[in-house]
Amino acid sequence: MTEHDDRRRPGRWRSGAESKQRVLRVARELFDQNGYSGTTVRAIATAAGVDPAMVFYFFGTKQGLFGAVIEMSEHVPPAIESIFDGSLDTMGERIVRTLVENLDKSDRAPLVMLTRSAPTDPKSEALLREFIDREITGRLAALLDTPDATRRAAMVNVQILGLAVARHIVRVEPIASASVDELATMFGPLVQQCLTGRTPPS
Repeated sequence: MTEHDDRRRPGRWRSGAESKQRVLRVARELFDQNGYSGTTVRAIATAAGVDPAMVFYFFGTKQGLFGAVIEMSEHVPPAIESIFDGSLDTMGERIVRTLVENLDKSDRAPLVMLTRSAPTDPKSEALLREFIDREITGRLAALLDTPDATRRAAMVNVQILGLAVARHIVRVEPIASASVDELATMFGPLVQQCLTGRTPPS
């Protein structure tokens, strides 16, 4: 590397960092204004004065950009994808294991953070709800493809949100101190029942 290269690197780094922060600022404004579904990466890129490819370079996906806006752990968007990568017959345990592992290893777990802020931050609550509806509930319902698919997906949300609150907010025992394997064994079948088991007629 030449001396000339050494002098240029800090400038390029500052330019990239500034662009990334500008994208984040614009994305936060557009998500607040238009919601998660109503905001596109192209619209964010245009408003921030960058190419959409730069947004994907910084954040990987729209989910990753949204996660950065609400200070979600960077591991969560790929973890959501991993839920859908496998058999439907084992999805219940996979959902519980993925949820608990990511909540446990992150000090900025999104479900916990935004549940705590919900009473004073309705925009954050609405954005998280829309994100869950689109990236988890909607995809689960489409995967099930049954007349009661939306209800089943909503029942899954009740299970996982209740587990998150019990373990990380209220700290109900023995849920709070149980291992990931124990919780996957206990709650996986309950979530699986919501997904593929028999349900009472509506």
